[in-house]
Amino acid sequence: MLIQTTFKPAWWLNNAHLQTLYSALFRKTSSFPVLQRERLRTPDQDFIDIDWYGQGEQPLVILLHGLTGSSQSTYIAGLQKTLFQQGFRTIVLNFRGCSGESNHLAKCYHSGDTQDVHFLYQTLRQREPDTPLAVVGFSLGGNVLLKWLGEQGNKLSLFAAIAVSVPMVLSTCASKLDKGFSRLYRDNLLRELKLYIRLKLQQLEKLDNIAEAEKIRQLGDLSKINSFWQYDDQVVAKLHGFKNVDDYYQRSSSRQFLKSIAVPTLIIQAADDPFMTRDVLPDLDELSSFVHLEITPGGGHVGFIAGHIPFEPRYWLEQRIPEFLKQHVNLDFVSSGFEFM
Repeated sequence: MLIQTTFKPAWWLNNAHLQTLYSALFRKTSSFPVLQRERLRTPDQDFIDIDWYGQGEQPLVILLHGLTGSSQSTYIAGLQKTLFQQGFRTIVLNFRGCSGESNHLAKCYHSGDTQDVHFLYQTLRQREPDTPLAVVGFSLGGNVLLKWLGEQGNKLSLFAAIAVSVPMVLSTCASKLDKGFSRLYRDNLLRELKLYIRLKLQQLEKLDNIAEAEKIRQLGDLSKINSFWQYDDQVVAKLHGFKNVDDYYQRSSSRQFLKSIAVPTLIIQAADDPFMTRDVLPDLDELSSFVHLEITPGGGHVGFIAGHIPFEPRYWLEQRIPEFLKQHVNLDFVSSGFEFM
């Protein structure tokens, strides 16, 4: 279902790049919430760090950040504060190695890896089987979310899901980031990813985990990589068992999973997103009856900043996301009859 958007970009942030960059460069973080960290041991004997905000029995929302992000990302922290004010508890899943400490295995995280979010979901459901639960994902986290929802179908007890600025066709997005001003984002992300791998190797060596460290060394020299096509072929595909980059992109792109989603889901995409092209957007016949697609004319990548007065931004996502969640949390919540896969 295609729905009418209410978003109007701030006139003083009148292009995709200003919308994309403003929050990261200028948003004040002094008033962001103080989080409570918990470390979960994963089935493969590694760990994930999760960051809680709020206590009690309120509905709980899992937040999934984007590539090289974390619970400290401004769009995550701002949303946590807003959701708390709206009566929701939140928990951020820091993808492996994104919490400030490298993990204990060579395995990283990627756009199609749904194992950790499902493990977290199982853990929370076992602890709180009757709590209304939702998930919100941004960018890479949004792709992970939509793929997971499609994989699980009607096996999930969630009242809602929201995915923002999702690279639903990974190959198209990788190519878009090789063009024009978008190369600025590509170069910055690749620089952070190379550092991520370097720190991971140092941690594995420190732990004297010879076998896992060797997996990183086998990736070879990463210094000459200058595109996501190269990085995903040399690093992601090799570390995670894909044949090559094409196999990774084909199997991990979330657009093919939209028809199987059985949770009320809102997808928010900006038509001018500099990380992708309009070709990424799905046709309506690709959506299940549970999926609502909201396409804004502007907003950039995880931007969506409104407001009439310069330098007094209004972060529209922090209005729209709680609005959708509150529309669905009041529906009857059934906690029985679901399978924990």
